[in-house]
Amino acid sequence: MTTGAKRPPAAARRFNQLAVKAAGSRFIPLWAAVEHRGRRSGRTYTTPVAIAASTPDALYIGLPWGPGTDWVRNLLAAGRGTVRWKGVSYAVSEPTIVGSAEALAAAKTLPRLMMSRWKLEHFLRLHRDRVA
Repeated sequence: MTTGAKRPPAAARRFNQLAVKAAGSRFIPLWAAVEHRGRRSGRTYTTPVAIAASTPDALYIGLPWGPGTDWVRNLLAAGRGTVRWKGVSYAVSEPTIVGSAEALAAAKTLPRLMMSRWKLEHFLRLHRDRVA
């Protein structure tokens, strides 16, 4: 069965191994770390991501490789996870794939200008439940 997922290039996978160490810290506010469980293995994984927009109730993550990547599929299957962003951990739930219009509407002015140039089609919206 194919998912139609684009695979990140090898260089991106190597970068992620380094980025996950800094992601989520308060010193790099763009980057966050998403903790999720493997659908089959049950193992806990951490993936560095860029927060494209945030509201008091939700976080929006751009999906340059599409919604078929393993970490996105893991979150969708589990329905929850944890996001460490700006030095704070949030329990997140209700992962939903949304279009760029919703993410752009949620973004502040400067991020909105940057996002409009990215031409991303898919974003992941995560509902912020509480501080984990």
